[in-house]
Parts: sequence; C-alpha cells; structure tokens
Amino acid sequence: MFGLPVSFAAPLALAALLALPALWYLLRVTPPRPRRIDFPPLRILADLLPERETPARTPPWLLILRLAAAAFLILAVAGPVWNPAATSIGDGRSPLVLVLDNGATAAQDWRDRVRVATDEVEAASRAGRPVAILATASAPAGLEATGPGPALERLRAIQPQPHLAARDAHLPALAAFLERDPGSAVVWISDGVAGVDEGRFPAGLAEAAARTSASLTVLKGDRAPALALSGPEGSGGRIGVRVLRAEPNGRDSGTVRALDAKGLPLAEGPFGFASGATEAETGFDLPVEIRNAIARFEIAGERSAGAVTLADERGRRRRVGLVFGGTADQAQPLLSPIYYLSRALSPFADVQEPRGGKGVAESIGQMLDSQVSVLVLADVGALDPPTQERVAGFVEAGGLLLRFAGPRLAAGSDDLVPVRLRRGGRVLGGALSWDSPKTLAPFAPESPFAGLKPPADIGVRRQILAEPDGDLARKTWAALQDGTPIVTAAKRGEGLVVLVHVTADTTWSNLPLSGLFLDMLRRTVALAGTARPVEGGPQAGPPPVLAPRLALDGFGALSPPPATARAIPATYTDRATAEHPPGFYGPADGGLAVNALRPDDRLRPLDFAPLQAARFGSLGQEQRRDLRGPLFLLALGLLALDTLATLWLGGFLGLMAARWRRPAAVSLLLPGLLVLGAPEPVRAAEPQANRPNGFESALVTRIAYVVTGDATVDETSRAGLTGLTQMLSSRTALEPGEPAGIDPAKDELAFYPLIYWPIVPSRPQPSAQAIRRIDAFMKNGGTVIFDTRDAMTARSGGPPTAEGLYLQRMLATLEVPELEPVPRDHVLTKAFYLVDGFPGRYANGQTWVEALPPAGDGAERRPARAGDGVSPIVITGNDLASAWAVGRRGEALYPVVGGDPRQREMAFRGGVNLVMYVLTGNYKADQVHVPALLERLGQ
Repeated sequence: MFGLPVSFAAPLALAALLALPALWYLLRVTPPRPRRIDFPPLRILADLLPERETPARTPPWLLILRLAAAAFLILAVAGPVWNPAATSIGDGRSPLVLVLDNGATAAQDWRDRVRVATDEVEAASRAGRPVAILATASAPAGLEATGPGPALERLRAIQPQPHLAARDAHLPALAAFLERDPGSAVVWISDGVAGVDEGRFPAGLAEAAARTSASLTVLKGDRAPALALSGPEGSGGRIGVRVLRAEPNGRDSGTVRALDAKGLPLAEGPFGFASGATEAETGFDLPVEIRNAIARFEIAGERSAGAVTLADERGRRRRVGLVFGGTADQAQPLLSPIYYLSRALSPFADVQEPRGGKGVAESIGQMLDSQVSVLVLADVGALDPPTQERVAGFVEAGGLLLRFAGPRLAAGSDDLVPVRLRRGGRVLGGALSWDSPKTLAPFAPESPFAGLKPPADIGVRRQILAEPDGDLARKTWAALQDGTPIVTAAKRGEGLVVLVHVTADTTWSNLPLSGLFLDMLRRTVALAGTARPVEGGPQAGPPPVLAPRLALDGFGALSPPPATARAIPATYTDRATAEHPPGFYGPADGGLAVNALRPDDRLRPLDFAPLQAARFGSLGQEQRRDLRGPLFLLALGLLALDTLATLWLGGFLGLMAARWRRPAAVSLLLPGLLVLGAPEPVRAAEPQANRPNGFESALVTRIAYVVTGDATVDETSRAGLTGLTQMLSSRTALEPGEPAGIDPAKDELAFYPLIYWPIVPSRPQPSAQAIRRIDAFMKNGGTVIFDTRDAMTARSGGPPTAEGLYLQRMLATLEVPELEPVPRDHVLTKAFYLVDGFPGRYANGQTWVEALPPAGDGAERRPARAGDGVSPIVITGNDLASAWAVGRRGEALYPVVGGDPRQREMAFRGGVNLVMYVLTGNYKADQVHVPALLERLGQ
C-alpha cells in the first residue's frame, strides 16, 4: 500500500472509504447553540419577532475529526498487517502442498516454522487455493487437499515428534498427489538435517516436481540450528556424552546437565565446539553412587527430544570384584588372568581386587563386604561350604557371579555353576588330539551377545565340557562351531550365574586378546541387578517384550506413552521410531531406555543440490504486527473527542461548569472526595476457612497437611486433601471441613485426627520442638501419614532413596513402634471399602503400619488384633496427594503411573478407608456388641 509494508486481511472492506464524501455532507450540520436571553421583558419581546434562521454549520475541524474516526474504523475492519510475510505460493488456483519437517531436530525453532506455515496457509486462503499438509515425521498416509480452515486446524495439531523424520517414506503419497493435481505449489519448510533416509528425499521431490510441472519453494534457516546428544559412553571412572550439530551454526558452547529420575540436577559439564567442528565431548567424574543415579542427560536450554539422552541399567557403572584361585606370579603379573579382566572391565566398571595376600575364601568375603554387584572368580575350584553358602546368598539376592574355567575348576566344581561339568577338559589341536582349534559360532538372536560378530581368527585350544541334558541349549549363550557350549548361564533366585568355559588369560584361547572379549564382558556385567530374563537359546523362543512406561515428547519432556506406542523386545538397541518413541520401557527396576539417536549416530546437513529448479527462502524475517488494535483504539479516542466537542459547541459544558461552581455542589463534592481518598478503615480479620487453630478446626472435623516450604508440594497436598474431602462428603456420612496447612512447631495439633506429611529432602529437617509435638500427637491418639513419594525410584534391596534417608533421620528421635506392611486381614483394608492395597500416583510402593500383636497359641486369627487402638504412623511411598488432587472444576491434576485403569478410584477408596480407620478404629472387627445388635434387629 503506497510502497509501505502493509497488507490487509479483508481488502474489500476498504471500499467503504468511498462513502467518506457522503459522510462529509451528513456530518456538516450540528444543532445551533442555545442563546442566553437577559431580562427585561421588552428585550424578550423584541427578540420574539419572527425571524428565519438557518442551522449553524459544523466547524471544519470537527468535520475532519469525524471523517478521520470513520476512516480509522474502516481501515481497522480491513485487517491491516504491518510487515506482512512474503508468501511463496504465487498466482493461480492449484493446490498448495505444505511439507513441514517435525522430527526430533525441528523443535528448536518450531515457533518460527509454525509462523511461516500459518502465513502460507493464510495466503492460500486469500487466493482461494486448497491446502494439503504433509508432516515428515508422522506416519505415511494418503495426501488430500482441504480448505484453508481445516488446514489451519491440522497445522495447529502438528507437534514436533521425538524421533528422526523418515521423509523418504512420504515420497509415494506426495508423487501421487502431484500426478492428480499437476501444477501444484510445493512449499517445504525444512530443518536442514538429514533424517533416516540419508538425504534421498530432495532428489525424489525434484523428480516428482519436474514430472508434474509443480513449483518448488524451500524455506529454511541459514544454518541448521539443532543440537543433539549421543551416548553416554564410560571410560574409566568418567562418563561422557557427545554434543552434535549438523553444521557450524554459531552455537559454539553450552552446558550439559545430568539429572536423576526426579529431574533434580546431579552435575553439569560445559562443552565447546572447535572451529568448524560438528562434534564436542563433555564428561563427568562422579562417584559410582551418584553416577548410577543419573537417569537423563540434556543440553541446557535445548527443548527437543534429540537433546536428551536417557540412561538405563545398561549405563550403570557396576562395582566388580575380582578373585583369582591361583598364586599370583609377582615376576610376571601381566600373564595373570586378573590383569586381562581388569584391563577389559575398567572402561565401564569399578574394578576392585583383594588387598593383601589372602586366601580365596577371605578374598571372596572381602569383595562381598565391599558390596560388589558382580563377583568374578577366575579359575576358582570348589568352594568350602561357608563361602559357598555366602556366595549363593549373594546371587539369590540379585548379584551376578561370573566364573572362568581353569585347571582348578576342571579338577572339581561346586553347585555354583549353571550346568553340570565333566571332570578334566577337552583339548583341541594338541599333539595327541585329532581336532584342530575351534572358533566361535555366530551368536543366536536370543543370546545377550546377539549382534556381535565373532572374528574368524579366534581359536579355542581347550575348554571345560558340559554334561548334555535337556536344558543345555536353553542355558547356552555362546558355542563353538561344533555346538559345544563356551558360555553358559542360569538364573538363581534374583541373580545370575555365568560360566565361561575357557580361562580369562591366553592359556586356553586367544579370546581375551580380542575386542569381542571386552564387548561380551560389557554386556554380561550390564545384566547385574536387572530383572530382565537372560536365559535364551535356539529352543527358548523369542525374547521377552517390554511395555512402554514413560515416553519423551517432541520437546524432551517425559509423559505417559502415547496410545500408538508399542512394546520392544528386551534386546532392542536401535534408535526411536514412531512405533517405539524414546523413553523408558519395562519395569522401573531393570527396564530399557530408548533414545532418539544411537550412540554412533551423527547429524548431517541435507544436500539440496538436486533441487536446482527450486526457489530458496529464509525463515527469519522482521516481526509482523497486527494494526487492527491500535486503529480501533485511535478511532475510539477520536469519537470521545467528538463527543466532548459536541457538548462544548452545544453549551452543555458551560452549564455543567456553572453548576459545579455553586457552593452547594462544592459542599457535596468535597465530602465525597474525602471519603474516596480516606484510607480504608482497619477491620477485624475475618476467620478464614483454611486458617489453622481457628474455631472451625475445633467445631468441624478437618484433615491437616504439613506445610513444607516447597510451593509445588504444598499446593499438591492442599489439592489432594481437598479432593479426598470432597470424596468423603459425597460417599460417607462425614462432612469434613476444608483441609488446613499447619506448622507442627507452632500450631495446635489436637484439632486434627489425621495429618499428612509429604517428605521433601531438599528442605531442612524439622526442629526439635516440631518433633516433640509430633511425638506427643501420636502418643495421644493422632495418626500421621508420612509419604516419601519415591515409589518410582526406590529399589527393593538397593540403597535408600534421598526421601528415605530424610525420613530415617527425622524419625530417629521418635518412639516409632514396630512396623509391618499392611496385612490382608487388617481393619484398614475393610474400614469402609474392601481394598487390598493403597495406591496413589504410583501403585508399586509398600504401605507400612504399626505391627499387630501375634495371635495366641491355638487362637483363631481375627480380622484385627490391635484392640481398639489405631496405628499412630502410616508410611507410604505412593504419593497419595497427587492421586487425590483435583482442580476447581473437579478435574484430576496429575496422571497416575500404573497399568490399572481404576488406579485413581482405588486411591480414593484407600484414602476413605484411612480416614474412617483413624476416626472409628476397628469397629468392624468388634464382636462385643454383636448379640445386642442382633437382638435390636430382631425387634
């Protein structure tokens, strides 16, 4: 418009400007100003002579003011936009095909992409062209053109996906659409990063466009801005990740953060790209306990799934203890099996060796006292009964025992082997043997070593043979070419026993000299502490599958998995796909993590050379501004000025000013101003419904929660107890008041029968006064629910969580009774509903109450054995308040994590039972009044 960067959404509305000349004549006249006539009456009579008068004309400045207001209104209705986007569709009525990259590398500048895509669709709407939208990271489907309105709705629904785009899969649908509608305009909004199709999409798009005479436009950034992570990789005591970019883009430095399962930061490491480099490394030197708590790595400030790497049990650094059954040769230490094992395990494990010259039994005891996860016995024969019993307990509790053959094991073994062994050994390639050294056969798909390729130069000269039986094939992980097992394994309780039928040094084979030996050890040690089934073989069937538990969205946030997510096999090692989004699969203890990139993936820029006939544009432009709001405000301001001018010309402003000059008006006005300007009088504070220690707390039954100081946790507690209160009001005869937030050190606790206390380890410990008041509260009949909210991170038999340690320190000075998991016959399970558990946001945590006294000899077990008392303490980790939390409209605020669709309902039922149990005790188990009740019913 007149060379200015202005466009209009409804340009036909500008035709109303042609009516401005007509408005000129309509607005010229204004009523004459009333005249003031003074006394005497003769003057009045003189002025009453008939006289022809014409109305006064509107002043030119007022006329211009009114015309300007009308013009601004018309311009505002036309929808002016300053600095409109330059669209790429051109002229014509052929369809617009909008190709939008929405893979894991597109989230960084997603707003810019959506803005440009919206401009293209709106331009097509003004031109009356249908629109077809193709999202390259979505599942391939047929391409259909729709109107601009549905196209905008489809565009708003598209979000970045957490996996790389497979553009090549969309070529058939795109080519078929261009064949149906030749001459279409194709606009590709690209992220500039090659996907899994390795850059074949540009060539296919150029070929289809040339064949159908379609116009091509590519809109992209000057440089691909995305950053991504690959790894992690362990080396010695250091864990490292790689920061990737497709090309130098000016983002040369940043920070990588390591977080635990709850999103709390554990460590930070800076990274920096060398000049022109596309890879940068950063690492963390952390203790084993902190390193094993890492659940994810992320690039700070980079909101995309590609910038997040999840860590699972395979990335944990295990503590491995090495014990050698022979005598260490001090003159030749490099020939010892311990040397080979230590060098092979050090890159990914914390290796420990016995201190001092001790025997095998003492060395094994020292390693078990060090709480190793993996115990490696190299050429250790039969163990003495006490040591064998202790090692068996270690394995059954979840440990991994890895044994290597040797002359001592060949002479005699114990029960801590996966298969029955023959005495002696098999010699291959010796002077008295007809057989030549054997090499390894390819690994079976069900083996943990699946995917590894045995080198052809590996030779086995001697081995320990296993006695054949029906389970031998199922327990075999690796075998020679003649089918004899070389690695066998078997489950023992929660642990695993693995036997390598050759020595850990080079006396029986050259396997320890190969890189395959390191890879086999890495995969074996990674199985320590996992719940994953590991026995497999040709007869074992397909590997087990793991269901998705948590998934990353396109912006790198963990959330419940989408409905389209499918389970993965336990041997899955590939990158994420649309069916297998990145996230955690399987149980919380021992599951697998799937990431958007494999550790060996690298980002590469797209090759746009085949698109020689295409027009290229940039995503960056000056900011647009909608001028409708300012024009409407300007028009309203002019209309207000017109109103004031009309009142002034009509003499009304003078009359109003004269009235306000009267003393009576001033006398009325001044008190009003004084009243308005006076400060608000101080009133007595009204009692609030949620204020603790008020009269409401004494007159109405209320549930309390401890205010921890963490705003998020406190709001969750309030919303959770509000939801439970509403449920009690609707389902029971109890009508409780609103929950109260209390400070145990200051507020009176006797008003409340039940107190909910969420554990926040980041907050300081409560004061000694608060602990004494809580102790007195529990001794006087009150009940406290301590919720650690750590059911997702706590491991049975593992180290305590931060919440558990915090609670232990807090209860150390209290007289806590003996606790036990809620028995199935406890009154708490039948106080109102019949329940068998107390789930919250999580369902896998345990709920503990005061232990009931044992039943007497010969006495029948009663539903409740605790008398009329109520447990003063309840401990859980299921995050009850998050499952109870509701919003203002009654909607659930937090999702539940579990496979039961009725988990939230069962959480509410468990909460109702807790309140009824605290208020009524074990009244349902009271058999004293049964005869009286039956007699009353009979009357």
